[in-house]
Amino acid sequence: MKTIKKIILGIGLMAGSLLTSCQKNDVDYSILYPTALVTVKPNDDNSRFTMQLDDKTVLRPINLKQSPFGTKEVRALVNYRPANDNEKLLGVSDPQVYVHWMDSILTKASAVNLGEEQNIQKYGNDEVEIVNDWVTVVEDGYLTLRFRTYWGSKTHTVNLVCDGDAENPYHVTFYHNANGDFRGRVGDGMVAFRLSDLPDTDGKTVDLTLEWNSFSGKKHTTFKYCTRKE
Repeated sequence: MKTIKKIILGIGLMAGSLLTSCQKNDVDYSILYPTALVTVKPNDDNSRFTMQLDDKTVLRPINLKQSPFGTKEVRALVNYRPANDNEKLLGVSDPQVYVHWMDSILTKASAVNLGEEQNIQKYGNDEVEIVNDWVTVVEDGYLTLRFRTYWGSKTHTVNLVCDGDAENPYHVTFYHNANGDFRGRVGDGMVAFRLSDLPDTDGKTVDLTLEWNSFSGKKHTTFKYCTRKE
């Protein structure tokens, strides 16, 4: 959770730095904020990488040869613009972009399902709200969530458990452990969970149900989900 807090603060600091500089120079305000949420996909030796924009669109950066996150695949917020004709790389069929900045978010596999009682004991069941936002989305085999809770001085932990059954196999539960940190400012975090533990949808689009413990009791919502095509 330190990672989550660092990312949110880091974006704010980046914007603050640019706003300070614009007092002296003309600055393009459009680069202050993320324009997309992507999956950063490096090849085996990170000699090049692509960015998966959605289930169908792959972007190729022209100004970054290697992923700044090494060989690990992560979800990231990014600010980019389309490359112009003079900048485009030869022999590249994917849409090409110039990346102004990118910042990874916490990217995790789903946690082991131990049964509801044991899940609560191990992963926590503290109140949290899921924010209805453009970054709360299911795409490219990930469930990415923006969530809101109280932040004090302790490290929070979040997990996702695939706990469906034969009747409803596409059901997941979000667990939040505040570690006793129930006071402080209200703030948001972001996390992405790989959904590879869910049953293969065999190319079909199905309803994925997300459940969590909110400040007003249990809540759930649904997303459209299709198993990622490698």
